[in-house]
Amino acid sequence: MSRSSPKLLLFEQFATVAKALSSAPRLDLLELLAQGERSVEGLAQTTGLSIANTSQHLQVLRRAGLVLARRQGAHVLYCLSDDDVLTLLTALRQTAERHVAEVDRLVRGYFKERDALGAISREELVRRMEEGSVMVLDVRPPEEFTAGHISGAINIPVRDLKRRLNELPADTEVIAYCRGAYCVLAFEAVATLRQNGITARRVEDGFPEWRAAGLPIQTNA
Repeated sequence: MSRSSPKLLLFEQFATVAKALSSAPRLDLLELLAQGERSVEGLAQTTGLSIANTSQHLQVLRRAGLVLARRQGAHVLYCLSDDDVLTLLTALRQTAERHVAEVDRLVRGYFKERDALGAISREELVRRMEEGSVMVLDVRPPEEFTAGHISGAINIPVRDLKRRLNELPADTEVIAYCRGAYCVLAFEAVATLRQNGITARRVEDGFPEWRAAGLPIQTNA
C-alpha cells in the first residue's frame, strides 16, 4: 500500500496523538490541566519540572491537538482542548489496568492497600449528598478548588488536613476527592482521617470526571 494512501496518512496523524501520550510527564500535565486552565509557570511548580521542559512538553501536546493555549499578559495559559481528551485518558487508564501486569501490581500494591474499603461511585455520592448524610472534602490545592469543584464541597488541602481536623464533623462521613482515580491526595487524606477516628471514603475518580458527567459544580473565580 502506498505511503500516500489516505488511510495511512490518517494513521500517521493518529500516531502523532499516541506519541504525545507516550510520556509520563505529559500525562501528568494533562491530569493537571483537566482541573482547569493553568500557566506554564504554575504547571512547572506543581510537577517539579523546569519551565523550559514544561513548555516543551506542552508544545508537543498542543501540536497533537490535546491542549489549547492563550496569552494573558506575560503568561501563556493552557487548558485541555475538549472533554474528549479526558475520555481518551480514561480509556488509556482502563486498558492499561486490564492488560499490563505492572499496572495491576502497582494498583494492588500501593492504592488498594491504602483503601481496603474501596471507593464510592459518583451515583452513590449524588444520592448521599441529596440525603445530607455526607460532607464532601476537596483535598486539592486552593487554586484548583477555585477553578472548579463539586458543588457544596469544602476545601482543605491534604497538606493542611492534620491541623484542620477540628473543621470536620465527628458524626458525619467525609467523602474526599482530588484530581482523578489514582491521585494520591485522596488516598492520603482518607488514611489521615481514619487514623484520627473520622469515618471517610474517597470518590472513585476525581473532579474532571464529575464535571464531564454534567454533575453540579461551582467556581470561585
